[in-house]
Parts: sequence; C-alpha cells; structure tokens
Amino acid sequence: MTSPADRNARVRRILLWVLLANVAVIAAKLLVGLRTGSIAVLGDAAHSGVDAINNVVGLAAMRLAAAPPDAEHPYGHGKFETLAALAVAAFLSVTCFELVQSALDRLIRGGAPPDIEPVMMGVLAAALVVNGAVALGEARASRRLSSEILAADARHTASDVLVTAGVLVGLAVTEWTGWAPADAWLALAVALVVARSGYKIFRETIPVLVDERAVDPREIEGVASAVPGVRAVTGVRSRGKSVGRFAELTIRVAPGETVVSAHEIADEVERKVAAQIGFTDVTVHVEPHD
Repeated sequence: MTSPADRNARVRRILLWVLLANVAVIAAKLLVGLRTGSIAVLGDAAHSGVDAINNVVGLAAMRLAAAPPDAEHPYGHGKFETLAALAVAAFLSVTCFELVQSALDRLIRGGAPPDIEPVMMGVLAAALVVNGAVALGEARASRRLSSEILAADARHTASDVLVTAGVLVGLAVTEWTGWAPADAWLALAVALVVARSGYKIFRETIPVLVDERAVDPREIEGVASAVPGVRAVTGVRSRGKSVGRFAELTIRVAPGETVVSAHEIADEVERKVAAQIGFTDVTVHVEPHD
C-alpha cells in the first residue's frame, strides 16, 4: 500500500510534469493568438494559463498537505489539497469573465476576422494532442492516487481539449466564410465551457470544506455492529473525502465487559471500519449498554 508521504510525492511529480507541458502549450497558443489576432485563441491560451497557475498552486498545496498532524492540526493538513482544487475554480471564474468581456467588446465594436495561416492551425492541433495526453494521464493518476487536485486539474485540462478543438473548428469556419463576428461568438462558447468546468469543481470541493458527511452513517453502523461484543452503535460522524477521511462513533458493550476487553472490541471496530470503508483515522468511544 502506498504511504501518504509517497503518495504526495507522486502527486507532486505528476503536477510538475503537467506544468512543463502546460507551459509549452501556452507558448504555442499565445503565438497563434498574437499572430492571428483571434480572441478565441487568446482565451484558450488564458485557459491553459490558468492550468499552469493551478499546477503551481497544487505543488505548493501538496507540500503543505504532506505535513503530518501536529498540535495545531490534529487531523492533518489534507484540506490544503482541497483548497488548491477550489483555487482552480476561482481562477476559472476570472478567465470566464475576461473572455466574456473581450467577446462582447468585439461584437459591439466590430473588427476584421482573424488572419489564419495553415501553420498556425498545425500548432493548435499539436497543442490539442498534448492536452489530450495530459488530461488522460492525470485522470488515471487521480483515480490511482485518490487525489482531488489531480482530478480537478484533469477535468480542467479535459475542458481545455474541448475548447481547443472548438477553436480549431471555429477558426476553420471563419477562414472559409470570412464572417468577422464568428471569433467573438466562439470566445463566448469557450467562456461557457470554462464556467461549466469551474462549477463542477465548486460542487465537489465545497462539501469537503464544510465537513459534509463522507459516508452514510448506516454503512458505518453496519460494519461496527458486525464486530462481536458490540451491542449498539450511536453518535456516528464522518468527514473528508478520499485520502484524509475521518470517522467517530460510540459503541455500547455489555456491562460485564472489562476495561481491557471493551477496548479490544473498540480496537477491532476501528480496524474494521477503516479497512472496509476506507478511513484514514477512526475514533471509537466505549459505553456500557443499558
């Protein structure tokens, strides 16, 4: 089984490689956007730029999250990873606003359609392939390592793939038709994809930060009640997500149980709940059954 320290180190290595790939993609998209004057491509570059910022934030957050529990953080530092995922959504919100503002300005003021060169289309196509490989690799790694930040970043990169594909199609249509507003409308479509990606991340990170229950209490009660010596289970609470989930419950045992035997039963409940449901730490309180 992968230790928390090894798991965090692997997540950081993946984020570093993704950061390097994103920097290359950003440079390619900026080159195309500036050469063609397309706000849709520049918006796509900004979308990728947010990915790079996310990677930097994620690297810093994972270093903090890797720290062991201490006196001030008895439950560890795992929520720094969740905060990093939330920062991804915040950056996406800024990107969405800038895209909408630029597109509306282009629609109101007008302007010539972007000047597309075949080589620029080839550069965007290459960036699309890189983004696709990164999104697929990150998604697999996020499931293997149960990483929120990798999952959030993979989702963002996947939306980047869709955005770049849409931009390529839109630029081709603009080149063939010569319709100037097409680029602005395409930028608005990009903004919609960005907004949807940010919403999904908000929806997954907020419950963790407000300590929404991690597991249905009945599932924990079922596992605990199956342990010999447990007469009843009460006060079940849980929080966290994936790596860094915590549970607390009270078991009631027969009045005739000794202190030693009661604690042995509690220890077995802790082991069973942690192993069968997947908790980082389980705290069991013992009380005599009436």
